[in-house]
Amino acid sequence: MKRISLKYLIFMAVCCDLGIIAKKLISPAANVITDNLHIPGGIGTSFSLLFLVTAAFIVKKFGAGMLMGLVQSGIAFLLGSAGSMGALAPLGYLIPGLVIDLCVLLLGRTKTPEDVQIVVCCALASVAAGLTANVIVFGLVGPVLALYCCVACISGIICGSVAAFLCKRLRPLFAKDRQKKGGEA
Repeated sequence: MKRISLKYLIFMAVCCDLGIIAKKLISPAANVITDNLHIPGGIGTSFSLLFLVTAAFIVKKFGAGMLMGLVQSGIAFLLGSAGSMGALAPLGYLIPGLVIDLCVLLLGRTKTPEDVQIVVCCALASVAAGLTANVIVFGLVGPVLALYCCVACISGIICGSVAAFLCKRLRPLFAKDRQKKGGEA
């Protein structure tokens, strides 16, 4: 990964913190929905990922998503909220981070509008997080797994829309730095 300025590293760290806080705040309400659908989750994680997606699309450096995923897993461990994944929790954060990095890289090469790229990225990262949790903990199959992935995707789309809005609002704060350094973060 190329060097990232201190301003961007601080922004990424703040987004990691906001993601953990958002997940903690939204989980009780999300659990009401998922309990009624008889699936283990899939909503709260999208709220956590929206901040990582926002930061990744602002920073635009490959590896930023995985770095933030590792930082988030460290924060989760320190706060005692690693959940049912236990020692494998870093995978639950690292794999969505890798998906975010791949989306930023691959979708950035298309002519797709950035807000659509952000929504797609958040939806795919949410599904990747759900599938990772399924492999590590839940072991769902068939229609229940399909419903779980659909809920993760829908919440990812909703949170991706919020991330696109945040990127649009935050981009001007970082545009001055990009102009000074010739496009380098």
